[in-house]
Amino acid sequence: MKMENEIFLKICWWKSSSSGPASGTNRKCCRPLEKIVLTTTGVLLIFLTFFVAAICLSSGWIDSSIFSGISYQKPLRCTTRNQIQTCPRDYPTTNMDRPSNLTCPSYFKWIYEDLKPWKETGITKEMVESANKSATFKLVILSGKVYVEKYRPSFQTRDKFTLWGILQLLRLYPGKLPDLELMFNCDDVPSGRGPNGGPPALFRYCADQWSQEIMFPDWSFWGWVETNIKPWNQLLEEMVEGNKRIKWKDRVPFAYWKGNPDVNRKDLMACRGSNEKEWNTLLYAQDWGKEARTGFKQSNLAEQCTQRYKIYIEGWTWSVSEKYILTCDSMTLFVMPRYYDFFNRGMVPLQHYWPIIRDNNLCPSLKFAVEWGNNHTDLAQKIGNASSNFIREELKMEYVYDYMFHVLNEYSKLLRFKPSLPPGAVELCSETMACSANGMMRKFMEDSMVKSPSGSSPCNIPPPYDLSTLQEFIEKKSDLTRQVQMWQHESQNKNKTQ
Repeated sequence: MKMENEIFLKICWWKSSSSGPASGTNRKCCRPLEKIVLTTTGVLLIFLTFFVAAICLSSGWIDSSIFSGISYQKPLRCTTRNQIQTCPRDYPTTNMDRPSNLTCPSYFKWIYEDLKPWKETGITKEMVESANKSATFKLVILSGKVYVEKYRPSFQTRDKFTLWGILQLLRLYPGKLPDLELMFNCDDVPSGRGPNGGPPALFRYCADQWSQEIMFPDWSFWGWVETNIKPWNQLLEEMVEGNKRIKWKDRVPFAYWKGNPDVNRKDLMACRGSNEKEWNTLLYAQDWGKEARTGFKQSNLAEQCTQRYKIYIEGWTWSVSEKYILTCDSMTLFVMPRYYDFFNRGMVPLQHYWPIIRDNNLCPSLKFAVEWGNNHTDLAQKIGNASSNFIREELKMEYVYDYMFHVLNEYSKLLRFKPSLPPGAVELCSETMACSANGMMRKFMEDSMVKSPSGSSPCNIPPPYDLSTLQEFIEKKSDLTRQVQMWQHESQNKNKTQ
């Protein structure tokens, strides 16, 4: 008996006007073909054809650029040793996507707050240029291409992996970002106010209440070469698996921290005491030089989720360790920071972390937090789970890219000038960055590379806070922090009377 398979096919192609991709006149045309009845042999022939084509693509026998606009079948197209590496001319300039049905996490609302200083005036060319003394580089996006003018070196490879992340954003959403021009600072300490007391139009990783800079995800989401911390998309999966190895109630019932104590953390190291029970802490100084010499064998973050409580504390400023600590299912003892990054303003005390005030009572506060958690294990575990769920669900790499897209898109709407190419700028693409890279840098870039454009638009950014709602949210966080202080004060008074 002959078996038949009915297959319905639809053919789509891109129809373009003679003015080219930049004109915005490209459109997708689709036409359903007639129903085709194929024998089993025909189905096998189609399968064989696709199988052979896949082998040809992977071997380079077929130029994958014929699929431009669908996927990056050959992620890196590096030239030979005797040729100068250039950017491919056939990158997708538009994306065959569909509207997203997802609403972005609530912390995306802070994009509007970061841009509020320029809401009325807009951003002029002079406002951008006024930040050049503190900027690490200027970034320009024109017709979907990236150009960079570097002003000074950054610490380690921060600038390289920040730029790499922006390049991957454009691979994920080709043709979606408008032309723009911005300044970026890769340092830790915010630069404060610009000329005449006004805010500089400057992007960076963190800020405080006295500075008005525009938040952006840090370089480590694409890997931190100097400390062997893998790209976030890979490390997050490993940490989720690492969480499963030891149940929360079977974990060490103390508060754990490991890091560099020489960057404004001497007060924390004073809480080591003569033994772990004195302050309920396990505190260790990290020797990065030794770790580098031994291959970072004692620094695997996915293997450090073995305590019920973990401590987050700033160094000179905010620390990239924040997201790793919050991922561990441990109740995070969050030493209340002076600085904020792009996502932590969306977290709430006693829901995502236990607040600790950084004052002369730091050690007693840590001890009390651990005692409270060990006496309320279900609640402590709930807080730990909520923080790791927040990181897994609302800080996954898809939302990191969507945040980048929305902050750049909203920023571009405020520009009151037409972006232009600076004389000293050079074009940047994945090939010019990764093809010349070696070792771990090349590996991290390849591991974090966007392999194909997204099939949908970025998530839908929620509307901005109204003034009363924002004030209520801030007051709620303050009230919950004071509640914890009151519990601690009552406990200490009770102990004194006994």
